[in-house]
Amino acid sequence: MLAATTLAVLFMLALLPAMQGAFSLALQDSIEQRLASDVTTLISAARIENGRLVMPNQLPDERFNLTDFRLLGYIYDREGHLVWRSKATQEEQINYKPRYDGLGNEFARIREVNGQEFFVYDVEVKLLGGKSAAFSIVALQPVREYETTLEGLRENLYLGFGAALLVLLALLWIGLTWGLKALRQLSQELDEIEGGTRESLTEQHPRELLRLTGSLNRLLLSERQQRSRYRDSLDDLAHSLKTPLAVLQGVSEDMAQRPEDRDQAWVLQSQIERMSQQISYQLQRASLRKSGLVRHQVRLQPVLKSLCDTLDKVYRDKRVRVAFDLPEHCYVPIEQGALLEMMGNLLENAYRLCLGEVRISVRESLAGIELCIEDDGPGVPPDQRARILERGERLDAQHPGQGIGLAVVKDIIESYSAKLALGDSPMGGAAFRIHFPAV
Repeated sequence: MLAATTLAVLFMLALLPAMQGAFSLALQDSIEQRLASDVTTLISAARIENGRLVMPNQLPDERFNLTDFRLLGYIYDREGHLVWRSKATQEEQINYKPRYDGLGNEFARIREVNGQEFFVYDVEVKLLGGKSAAFSIVALQPVREYETTLEGLRENLYLGFGAALLVLLALLWIGLTWGLKALRQLSQELDEIEGGTRESLTEQHPRELLRLTGSLNRLLLSERQQRSRYRDSLDDLAHSLKTPLAVLQGVSEDMAQRPEDRDQAWVLQSQIERMSQQISYQLQRASLRKSGLVRHQVRLQPVLKSLCDTLDKVYRDKRVRVAFDLPEHCYVPIEQGALLEMMGNLLENAYRLCLGEVRISVRESLAGIELCIEDDGPGVPPDQRARILERGERLDAQHPGQGIGLAVVKDIIESYSAKLALGDSPMGGAAFRIHFPAV
């Protein structure tokens, strides 16, 4: 609409001078024709008697006879001497000298010393009443009348073009609104697909969009099938590896009972543990990444309440106090399964390492949502913060674990175009800050 409006305005601005020029030329043509008619009136009234020019006291055109009219008439001889002037010229002092050069007639615009401008129509006459004569018969009209008329035409032109532009813009708005209605409907359906309330686009679209909607539906179906096959393949792979790993684990335990094989058993058990970590990490990573076009919104407070209730039972002897600082109806743009896995890992770390207090806060702004989990534990040294986000890395060696929790959290966060920052908390421990950008 902005582009169409700009083009319409530019077209009107370019057309306006052309229309003004056309009106000006038409008006000058009409003035020339009228002055030619006035000169004809003077010629028809002139007589030659005894070689002298004789003009009647009352001319056929009354405008020449009245002093308050601005129709000016002059007659000059061959040498340029004034031999007659109309009554309307008595108050005018015009220094006009005709050129008797045999060219017939001339229409021109002259400027006097005092700044006044006149249109002049000059006709050379060689015969008057059938007798030989040599005169220049001139009719003049002040330019200010022409300018007044042209200014009135210009004002009407501005008003007309302004009204036409408004009508044109209204028609453009109606046409574009009607023409883009189908695209707005398509956009609404895509929003519903991203929100998870619709699985595919309908076929209730104009013929021109059916190829696009069909391609998008095939893309959505292919994406869902590919993810399903990907997860099934990983599940099958993990299931098929469980039995060999269990056998190897049993063999390593038997070997560990023999003193001479304890070193080999330790190497075997460490490699089995590493394989288990890799399998668990890849399974969680594949199942919890963002899914295609679908955009989810999950209410945060019920998920946190459920996780904290579970962790309170696990760490009941510790009696952890959890403080919530978040709006009641706060939503985060993430799948519920991914949110449970991410917050479960972060809260489990906070419960395990805190002295007795954990705080969960949310800050909403135009830039997005920031979720922060803090505790009053020992914190994480600055030089170790990047390392603990790598899979298989752990700072806490006193508790069992595979060291993949924070790596999974990092992968989940990055798959949703969010950012994870690890810093110090005012409570004394670590602060995990997750920033989800505004959608």
